[in-house]
Amino acid sequence: MTELHARAEAAGLSRLWQDAKGQDQVVSDAALAAILDRLDTHVGDTVFVSGDLNVPIPLPDTCRDGAARLTLESGETLSVTLLDQVLPGIAQPGYHRLEQGERQWTVAVAPPHCPAPPPGRHWGSAVQIPSLREGGGAFGDFASLASAAKALGHAGAAALAISPVHALFPADAARFSPYAPSSRLFRNVWLAPAGEPVVDAPSLIDWPGAAPDRMLDLRLVYDRLDEAQREAFSRWRQAGGERLEAQARFDALHAYFHARDRASGWLDWPDEYRDPTSEAVARFAAEHEDAIRFHAFAQWWADRALHDAADTARGSGMAIGLIADLAIGVAMNGADGWSRRGELLTGLSIGAPPDPLGPDGQNWGITALSPFALRRQGFAPFIDTLRAVFAHAGGIRIDHALGLCRLWVVPDGAPADQGAYLAMPFADMLRILRIEAQRANQGRGAIVIGEDLGTVPPGFRDIMAEAGMLGMRVLPFERDAGGAFLPPETWSDQAIAMTATHDIATVTGWWQGRDLEWRARITGHGVSPEDSANRAEERTALWLAIGDDTPEPADSAIAVDAAIAAIAETPCPLAIVPVEDLLGLDEQPNLPGTIDEHPNWRRRLPDTVDRSFAQPEVAARIAVLNAR
Repeated sequence: MTELHARAEAAGLSRLWQDAKGQDQVVSDAALAAILDRLDTHVGDTVFVSGDLNVPIPLPDTCRDGAARLTLESGETLSVTLLDQVLPGIAQPGYHRLEQGERQWTVAVAPPHCPAPPPGRHWGSAVQIPSLREGGGAFGDFASLASAAKALGHAGAAALAISPVHALFPADAARFSPYAPSSRLFRNVWLAPAGEPVVDAPSLIDWPGAAPDRMLDLRLVYDRLDEAQREAFSRWRQAGGERLEAQARFDALHAYFHARDRASGWLDWPDEYRDPTSEAVARFAAEHEDAIRFHAFAQWWADRALHDAADTARGSGMAIGLIADLAIGVAMNGADGWSRRGELLTGLSIGAPPDPLGPDGQNWGITALSPFALRRQGFAPFIDTLRAVFAHAGGIRIDHALGLCRLWVVPDGAPADQGAYLAMPFADMLRILRIEAQRANQGRGAIVIGEDLGTVPPGFRDIMAEAGMLGMRVLPFERDAGGAFLPPETWSDQAIAMTATHDIATVTGWWQGRDLEWRARITGHGVSPEDSANRAEERTALWLAIGDDTPEPADSAIAVDAAIAAIAETPCPLAIVPVEDLLGLDEQPNLPGTIDEHPNWRRRLPDTVDRSFAQPEVAARIAVLNAR
């Protein structure tokens, strides 16, 4: 083993990896060296250990056999004896403190599982909040979400899944993708309710016009706060502490430099403003106190409205409520990159290796929490992130759940195929996830769904299931080794069932070949006869799995009915039907790999949810879900 290979192994970089076909691939030495040059692998002495309830916990080498003091999270203090550097099992889950002389460690003790779904089998829907027409705004907001949740709850739904509501870039209307946030610790303030109804709102959101208008409307709300509201906001802001102040300062600075220089993020700011603790930033804060206070207010207003939407969901009878979405990373030039860059991988982006869907690999243009920083900081950044996304939610979906185990990291400026897998502290993160999931939802617990689509290493789904995480089973992907669609009754009972996701064609769009048309339009070529023939064969195969004894239908509405009935028949404890499939729409919210070619995250629903549910064909689909 060369020195380079030894350094890579010590850092958790894998030289070998298996592609989608199960074939071994080797990372080049040049790629390994480039990644290692960008990794800060220093972790210092271990300050965090984790274990399972009532199971002895191995301790780091810095512990010595003999007496130690254990302070439980409840405040109870115990004298313990360490033998063979092992701490006796602890019967109380949580974050405890172990002390021996001058040294101390956080000991995280996890319950066996994440909370289970409510007994029985349930259904829910998924919506893109901006697509909602409740309230009549230029795009949907958290008040729209509350109205949609009420309609769904009254219709019998147990859950409503939403895309990430992480903080974006309020001053830059071009950055509306929910999966490239500025921070995962705060909210997308564009979704805070403000403003009057819009007459004849178009079917596509005009973000460059609508987002600035929403900020102006929020400013009017801010200026008109009454005394009680101002006092409530002040208390909330004080409780938010340094993190909230850093977020508000970033948003104010970003607005200033974006307007002045069209700067996309802090990496484009003058040098003296790139350090959040600099004198220049302090002077800016003193001179722009009102702007910073306004951005803090926008966070408060958004968080209040999200809280109200969650309360409405539960109050409408939903057994689970809102299912929030945790994006895998953040934009490096955003708020977290500016104020918390020591927590993140620097000089590296995350993505995916080459596979049949992306022969050149994928670079998502975002970064993620550093495994070394997590160890240095006692996993506080991960705990903070989980608490932010669990707030107000009855469940969460973890985007690209494999990222808890490993990340495909690519040096900035390098092609996506010149990356490597970097190991994450999976066991520790999984235990923290179980602790936080049990505590979420005001102590009622929240379910955890891991997005495990595509190629995952052997055993990964088994580990998820053992931890009580639900996987995802999506109709077009549920096939056997020969490519045949699996009958619904054979699906896993340790996953949720879905007709589609926001990243793939709706059932109608797939049945009609709308996704093929989009790809052909983007490439500049027509749909090939081969693609048309393959889709025809796939339609026939799918109908054999989900249809009745009638001939394969030409009418896509019949296929939608059958698809919804099929996922209602699976053993899955929860079936999620995106609202686009409930309504039988043909366009999907997002087409991965495109930016301007497809109107990603811009589509509006044709009507409000409650009025749409009154349509006979939609009401019939809901009746099937409730009955089955």
